[in-house]
Amino acid sequence: MSERGIAVDHAALSRWVHRLVPLIVKRYRRSKPDVGRRWRMDETYIKIKGQWRYS
Repeated sequence: MSERGIAVDHAALSRWVHRLVPLIVKRYRRSKPDVGRRWRMDETYIKIKGQWRYS
C-alpha cells in the first residue's frame, strides 16, 4: 500500500483482523452443509491386484 502512497499502521491492520475474522468465520459456518455419520455410495471402481474392478 505504501507504493500507492497510503500509510497504514500495523495496529489498524490488527484491529481490522480482530473485527473481520469472526464475521468471516460466522458466515462460513452458516454456509457449510451438515454432514451425517453415514455416507451412501453408488457404483464405484476399486483397484484389486493392480486392476480396476467395477463394484
